[in-house]
Amino acid sequence: MSAVFSYLRVSTTDQTTDNQKLEILAAGYTPDYWFSDSGISGKTPAASRPQFKLLLEKIRDGETLVVSKLDRLGRDSIDVLQTIQMLGDRNIKIIVLQLGNTDLTSTAGKLLLTVLSAVATMERDLLIERTQAGLARAKAEGKILGRPFKTTKEQQQQIMEKLDAGASVSAVAKEFGISRASVINIRNIQNPVI
Repeated sequence: MSAVFSYLRVSTTDQTTDNQKLEILAAGYTPDYWFSDSGISGKTPAASRPQFKLLLEKIRDGETLVVSKLDRLGRDSIDVLQTIQMLGDRNIKIIVLQLGNTDLTSTAGKLLLTVLSAVATMERDLLIERTQAGLARAKAEGKILGRPFKTTKEQQQQIMEKLDAGASVSAVAKEFGISRASVINIRNIQNPVI
């Protein structure tokens, strides 16, 4: 008979996993092994959580993992999906009580994973879209993107004057105590290549 594993997690050390444990027991599961992370933020990827990592080492192909909520399996839909895929590849049955005792490796579970996959793709696309919109807005407002310069506007003007007078990039960099790349960047911003 294959073993049943359970994973519990709380974000702060003053919280307790007791409620999660009771939910699992009340649902009729009596796990052979309990793994619990305390003080681990939900923003931490599942594979980076110490006890979850240990669980992954101990659980064998074909065994069962029971969790109270979907977020115990990852930090966001993308991480959850990757965790479920990895466990599914090992033929590990995954029960999420929050989803009505759904086994995510069953036919209904796979349908749910398809929906999760679509949500993850949409989440990724929206993030890219928002990032691009934010960059476009910043450029339109005249903001210079990237790391801030280590030089003042006045120093940048002096650098340009020295370069225009024929000084080498290396000599200017040495004089101002900055890297050659910084000097080249200042030159390119002042005289953009079209």
